Amino acid sequence: MESILIIDDEADIRDILAYNLKREGFEVFTASNGPEGIDLATQHKPNIIILDVMMPEMDGIEVCEILRGRKETQHIKICFLTARSEDYSQIAGFEAGADDYVSKPIKPKVLISRLKAILRRSVETKKETASIESKELIIDRDKYIITIHGESIHLPKKEFELLALLASKPERVFDRDYILETVWGTGIVVGDRTIDVHIRRLREKIGNEYIRTIKGVGYKYIDKK
Repeated sequence: MESILIIDDEADIRDILAYNLKREGFEVFTASNGPEGIDLATQHKPNIIILDVMMPEMDGIEVCEILRGRKETQHIKICFLTARSEDYSQIAGFEAGADDYVSKPIKPKVLISRLKAILRRSVETKKETASIESKELIIDRDKYIITIHGESIHLPKKEFELLALLASKPERVFDRDYILETVWGTGIVVGDRTIDVHIRRLREKIGNEYIRTIKGVGYKYIDKK
């Protein structure tokens, strides 16, 4: 049974979401604040976390960053909930490592559809990039670690997913729309420069020679022979 953790300071929202998710066959855990949610995530390791952005004591962005920084929770899918619809808030969420973003007021059927899409995308991405190993690069999806030139590096979730996608088919040019759909998902609104920012950060960590920009199209990974 797939499990979901709801982290939200509003009891009504927790109750409504828990009721609808249980009806869909999910195992559900709930937390009323960030620290409690982090403890439950570490203990139960749910498939997905539904995380409210605006919470007292510790907001959702900070919770997400902490979860992404821990080996035992960095693989968990995270869907943000927020009453804020500004682009900068969404970008901050994705930069922290979110997988999806749903605005309040919440429509349970829409949310459940998005959650199922996250799970499907996770399975498809794992199949496509399950075992990647070349002369200089090893990608360990189970541990979310890459090894390059013998050095192991922990990457933020979206950087890891982006590199894994590009490296899954060296020399293939991945266009920007395909990258956005595969790494960020369909129906997700992110800033125009989101991919570019993640590419820049990857180059800073692994070197400029592995990812080539194809102007007007997208990017490709160069497999060093």
